[in-house]
Amino acid sequence: MFVKRTLPLWITFVVGTVIILSKLSPKTTGLGEDFTIYFDIIAVFAFILGGGNLVKIHADKLSKMGAGWGYSAVCLIGFFATLFIGLFEIGHPKGWSTDPTASGSAFNFIYDYVFKPLAATMFALLAFYVASASYRAFRAKNLEATVLLVAAFVILLGRTFIGSFVSFWTEPGTGFGIPELAEWIMDYPNRAGQRAIMIGIALGIVSTSLKIILGIDRGYLGSGQE
Repeated sequence: MFVKRTLPLWITFVVGTVIILSKLSPKTTGLGEDFTIYFDIIAVFAFILGGGNLVKIHADKLSKMGAGWGYSAVCLIGFFATLFIGLFEIGHPKGWSTDPTASGSAFNFIYDYVFKPLAATMFALLAFYVASASYRAFRAKNLEATVLLVAAFVILLGRTFIGSFVSFWTEPGTGFGIPELAEWIMDYPNRAGQRAIMIGIALGIVSTSLKIILGIDRGYLGSGQE
């Protein structure tokens, strides 16, 4: 019980308190930086656990020939090929003990010509889902939705040549043209909304951090029960 629950709670409390104090007192700045480095070291083991979990899940699906086993095979081949090339610096022009991500290396080639195109393809597909969600959100069912619809329409026009074309009757700098109106919406209402969201996120992070440091939230121990 002490090792599994009490000790992690004390470690979390001490480390969390020191990191907070390191931002307030110069005397604890060095200790806070040391704890941050320890966190990075522990995060390396999290990457190992994550990779092991990925292999376990897809190897299990592949052994049972479950639905989508072909995708699991591609995933495992890509994972082990990238890991092998990165660890042993296969195809590196400068040989061993150099940066595996250096330009011209096989690892960098995989990142630039395999990973990036695949990521771009995935985000391109997300555009269709964003368009579908926008269509549902922009339907003018009430006053708030109508304001959102008008603002989105002005911004869309203001970001294209059509906005300048239909604003030919306004004098530049008067603020009545659609491009200028779009900039005003982005600079003031949109920025105010973004800052409000960021403040809410920050307050949520502070609240969650305090609950973890004080031992109120113990979900990271694996169970909420003693």
